Amino acid sequence: MKLPRWAVVLGVAVAAVAATVPAVMADTSPARWVAAWGSAMQPPTPSTADNGPNWSIKGFKDHTLRQVVRVTTAGTRVRIRLSNVYGTKPLTIAGARVARSAGGAVVWPASSRSVTFAGKPSANIPPGKELVSDPVALTVSALERLAVTIRMSDATGPATFHRFTTATSYRTRGDHLDDVAGDAFRETTSAWYYLTGVEVDSAAAAVVAFGDSLIDGVGSSAGADVRFVDQLAERLSTAARPLATVNAGIAGGSLLSGSPCYGDRAADRFQRDVLDRPGVRAVIVHLGANDLGLPQAGGACAGSKAKVTVQQLIAGHRKLVESARARGVKVVGVTIGPLRDALFPYWNQEVEEARNALNRWIRTSGTYDAVLDADHAMADPATPDRSRPGYLFMDGLHPNDAGHHAIAAALDLRPITG
Repeated sequence: MKLPRWAVVLGVAVAAVAATVPAVMADTSPARWVAAWGSAMQPPTPSTADNGPNWSIKGFKDHTLRQVVRVTTAGTRVRIRLSNVYGTKPLTIAGARVARSAGGAVVWPASSRSVTFAGKPSANIPPGKELVSDPVALTVSALERLAVTIRMSDATGPATFHRFTTATSYRTRGDHLDDVAGDAFRETTSAWYYLTGVEVDSAAAAVVAFGDSLIDGVGSSAGADVRFVDQLAERLSTAARPLATVNAGIAGGSLLSGSPCYGDRAADRFQRDVLDRPGVRAVIVHLGANDLGLPQAGGACAGSKAKVTVQQLIAGHRKLVESARARGVKVVGVTIGPLRDALFPYWNQEVEEARNALNRWIRTSGTYDAVLDADHAMADPATPDRSRPGYLFMDGLHPNDAGHHAIAAALDLRPITG
């Protein structure tokens, strides 16, 4: 695809004006970084019929990867956070750029900026580690999309990634870091690779949504930014005290056990995915549904097959709350919505009783600073153990776009914005 003539002309004009402006002196004031976008990383897993193809098992060699993300707060500088947490060898980044997205794999003319790491255009990230780039001078607005392009010339081996997204990532062979048009990026997938955060130099604080497939956005329309966390981000960006929003959900994730398909248990990733991000003021926690339901479903992805008790789930929730409070982070608990209509083995009467007991504790124990009652938002008033039919995705379990909207609208923002 070629850029339209208006875009080419605009790009030349912007570049010409920029060339006449004296260089700005380096900003030596202390930066206040805040997480403006994020994704929770997972170990590489094979492609599946449910989630389509992904490139995590083979990884990359002589590839350029372009990933489009939506930042949730404004600022004048950005930096990116890359992860090799699940890598088996050092990850070599041959180059990286950040630009404004013009849709698909296209970027806006004259907006592309080179990304450096400790002053160098390339970097090596050891296995088990993350790396934050140097600041990049690029003014961004809340809710705009950025395209982050990274080049891997050497073989990476299996790739650290995020399995389920409602976005599209783009790949091509060879060095296409500087490409403005998206013609070369013909391979696509709905996963993110290595990119775990975009941070903005901003006075805002951040809210992290942490949990499972409800947080990750299963059931919402692809490419539309209508996950409940996306819709919550829109509410928070226009609040009296605007907040950035980060999505740290992993579809299939559990509170108490890890899984070869769905990654680490919540307790083992809470520090990295929530507390280690800059500027975090609050965390929204939705966990426990998979601990109750996956043992019924079985299969290799279920992780632990052992049934869990409500007391064990409560203890797991308390540990997360204690860890957050120790860092001065407010915590919002999210109730578990109806599970009964799932079109796969996920529910029985014992699971229903445990769900109701955990929800009562979340609502009434006072452990959480606030409660987002997703169960109430989703439940059919005539049959409260079932979801409203108009709010259900085709799998009978997750919310559709209307359900995601109902959950986002149900949160009282005052406890986290005040």
